[in-house]
Amino acid sequence: MMAEETLFSKIIRREIPADILYQDELVTAFRDIQPKAPTHILIIPNHLIPTTNDVKSSDELALGRMITVAAKLASEAGIAKDGYRLIMNCNQHGGQEVYHIHMHLVGGKPLGPMLSV
Repeated sequence: MMAEETLFSKIIRREIPADILYQDELVTAFRDIQPKAPTHILIIPNHLIPTTNDVKSSDELALGRMITVAAKLASEAGIAKDGYRLIMNCNQHGGQEVYHIHMHLVGGKPLGPMLSV
């Protein structure tokens, strides 16, 4: 396995199954297999960025696309009006489990002041 290989890399290449909701040249979005809310979607850049600490200025287009895709998917899921949460975890203390940055789009119920994902 290459050093830049993650579970998410295989999902991007469609080598393992996932419920992919959106994919373009920059990002891929798919349903979380262990949802913490009625709507729980992961949005990832198609190139490996291990943590938010590793983001470079050249990543800005992909990171911006992650947010616009989140808004599009929230609207399609019918949760945009009531609201949703976007979460990115960084490293062990931040709760990051897969070292390929990803944004959680969660909603579909009141989330309260804090949600652990």
